[in-house]
Amino acid sequence: MEKLTIVKIGGNVIDDSEALHDFLRDFSAVPGKKILVHGGGKIATELSGKLGIEAQMVEGRRITDIETLRVVTMVYAGLINKNIVAQLQLVNCNAIGLTGADGNIIKAQKRPVKVIDYGYVGDLDDSSVSAKMLNNLLEGGFVPVFCAITHDKEGQLLNTNADTIAAVIAVAMSAQYETELVYCFEKKGVLKDVNDDTTVVRTVKSSQFEDFKADGTIAGGMVPKLQNAFDAIHKGVAAVYIGKADELPMLNKGIFGTRMEA
Repeated sequence: MEKLTIVKIGGNVIDDSEALHDFLRDFSAVPGKKILVHGGGKIATELSGKLGIEAQMVEGRRITDIETLRVVTMVYAGLINKNIVAQLQLVNCNAIGLTGADGNIIKAQKRPVKVIDYGYVGDLDDSSVSAKMLNNLLEGGFVPVFCAITHDKEGQLLNTNADTIAAVIAVAMSAQYETELVYCFEKKGVLKDVNDDTTVVRTVKSSQFEDFKADGTIAGGMVPKLQNAFDAIHKGVAAVYIGKADELPMLNKGIFGTRMEA
């Protein structure tokens, strides 16, 4: 089975033009077919402030009212996505920038209102991704680059968690490819001591997840990352890694960050 590597980039790397350039150069060198999914960094929050739109966050998740949706669409699908595509073309990686609406590749459902109304936020499930359309792009020699914007096929764009997008794509493509999912951010992986990069936990099994949450090894934004990771593994993804963006070349040597195992 042919290998497919899906890489999600986010965090401070998106906000640092030099770090982003270096990462994209390394990403372009990843062998075989590949897909990139990116978050939005701090640019959307900064622009919202300049426009007088207050960013509302609940437990690290953005409340997306209609004004905020306009801003994140401009920033994620426009400025950041096209800058990444242009930088990849610079290093001879034939990227094509996409939202979920393009080719109807990722269809989401607007998150239902429960205790909190998250606004125009999209949720995904196992039927959200059109593996056929995505495979057509891969077979055509393109490297798809997805931002964190999807749609509901009823004309509405939706702000959608980029980590989840990457995981759902990986699951959808695992029937056709040996799929690896790689989360890149500013830390070296899961750390026993969040302030000490030498304390990387090289392997985390799903049976350890609850213990690591209980003792604080895994906390904050790492919790949903690992939830997505283990969900992907249990649904057929061959391997999931979490590690530092500037160490991506180490992936082929098998010593990149933390590897999640069933």
